[in-house]
Amino acid sequence: MRKFAVIGLGGFGGTVAQSLAERGAEVIAVDKDSSLVDKFAGIVTLAIKLDSTDEEALKAQGINEVDVAIVSITDFETSVLTTALLKRLGVPTVITRASQSPSRIEERILDLVGADRVVLPEVEMGKRMAKNLLVSNILDYLPISEKYSAAEIRAPESFWDKEIGALKIRERYKVNILEMKKMSGEGKEERVKKINYLPHPNDVIEKGDILLVIGEEKDIERFSKGE
Repeated sequence: MRKFAVIGLGGFGGTVAQSLAERGAEVIAVDKDSSLVDKFAGIVTLAIKLDSTDEEALKAQGINEVDVAIVSITDFETSVLTTALLKRLGVPTVITRASQSPSRIEERILDLVGADRVVLPEVEMGKRMAKNLLVSNILDYLPISEKYSAAEIRAPESFWDKEIGALKIRERYKVNILEMKKMSGEGKEERVKKINYLPHPNDVIEKGDILLVIGEEKDIERFSKGE
């Protein structure tokens, strides 16, 4: 299982940390604010208060050993220093949150210090909202790279009562199903009954199932319609 570090537990960073933890990921959450660290202590694997520009402190907590680090710090200078330090420590993937209205210079600086991806929260949220409004079966949508996205999709009617293998989903739609949620109840009373991680070809998709898939945007849209 991949290990994550989330540095900065404000609105964006906190949401990422909690979402990763809820999906069973190992997460180290970091902030200088004791109250935020306390808030996430019972949610993530490890919540710690430290200065993210302190190289020895980062290594002491094993942050140099994570697979992905997400930097969500509002102070630009600290964000740049943290990003550069994480790359120097050998973290394979560093994703850095830019300010709400970043200049080209800001984005360029983050690129130069080694950020593997610069995230603009307002842009990402706009894409998600547009996608959710346009395709009714898509419950949530998240771009994860320039090429690939992840989406939670209500199983199309054409998939009901059929085995995943029989539908030849990978061959027909070029997407991968990472998770299948079995639901109970309806509307506001709907609840998750069972989560099937990495479902097998002989698992049956039923009415109401929610599928977490990853693939290219155009393929996810086609899959969501069951065409």
